[in-house]
Amino acid sequence: MVNVIDWMCGIFSVDMGIDLGTANTLVYVRGDGIVLNEPSVVAVQEGTNKVLLDGNAVGLEAKRMIGKCHSKVQTIRPMKDGVIADYEITEAMLSYFIRKVHNRRWGVKPRVVIAIPSGITGVEKKAVISTAERAGAREVYLIQEPMAAGIGVGLPVTSPTGCMIVDIGGGTTEVAVISLGGIVTANSVKIAGDEMDDAIIQHMRKNYNLMIGENTAERIKLELGSVWPLAEEKTMEVKGRDLLCGLPRRAIISSEEIREALDPPVEQSVEAIRETLEKAPPEIAADLVDQGIVMAGGSSQLRGLVEMVAKEVDLPVRLADDPMTAVARGTGEVLEELDFLKSVLETSDD
Repeated sequence: MVNVIDWMCGIFSVDMGIDLGTANTLVYVRGDGIVLNEPSVVAVQEGTNKVLLDGNAVGLEAKRMIGKCHSKVQTIRPMKDGVIADYEITEAMLSYFIRKVHNRRWGVKPRVVIAIPSGITGVEKKAVISTAERAGAREVYLIQEPMAAGIGVGLPVTSPTGCMIVDIGGGTTEVAVISLGGIVTANSVKIAGDEMDDAIIQHMRKNYNLMIGENTAERIKLELGSVWPLAEEKTMEVKGRDLLCGLPRRAIISSEEIREALDPPVEQSVEAIRETLEKAPPEIAADLVDQGIVMAGGSSQLRGLVEMVAKEVDLPVRLADDPMTAVARGTGEVLEELDFLKSVLETSDD
């Protein structure tokens, strides 16, 4: 009887690939492509884990509330450094996204491929599977983020030719050298877009005595952020709270100072790339001289980063088309050819 129920739930479902990111969650539906791209943020009642679903307080709507909530509402980012930090809230978020993709139909049980950081433990893998199953998944498959990104950008991951992917997201920088459907060497560091935002927040505190929020820091990064001098440097008006008098205040900042503030996290990401290259076997290193490196992930779009990496490692480097969706597209391609690409998937025991 249970099998019949599962079959009935599954027949009305659509399989999906999920990039469960620290900053954003993207959902790929088999046959339809990417159908959802929303911030990994949930609004809950203060002191509880009750999600404010009546107000659609998940994703974009919840992100708009960050820093603007009254005492009875709290915004939570349940993913931290690429892994689940709050299981109950992550489950609620996933359940909401799955129902949203299925037009809010209850009882749907899709097969799901979820991208995970390459550095997480077996216990953390089991937690992802358990959370997804409780959120409504019928079957859960895991794939390492750099492998999914490599597939998503069109790298020949199953060929004997070595290729290299760098995925800089919100919570982690994922670097991997791939050959014959497996990861030859990889590096996962908890330095990415969130650390860039935090560096900007600390810069504003230290140099302007001005407290700004996460959303403002992200806007500054997008507007002024760079790693190399710009052809025309920019300025921007920033508003926040004065740390000395407590009153609202504004300040004018420049792209030069933001570049200096971003230097430490950027350098740590670049160092992860160097370390991965140093571990590559000689024959694969030889392939990379011609194949080069492909960069993906939202934070890889920081102005000048691709050129900086190319200069630092002396290899060809290019930015993937639509880099933010690379991982999600990779999970989708695995769904489309699940039998053929099962060799690239992970198990909770790996």
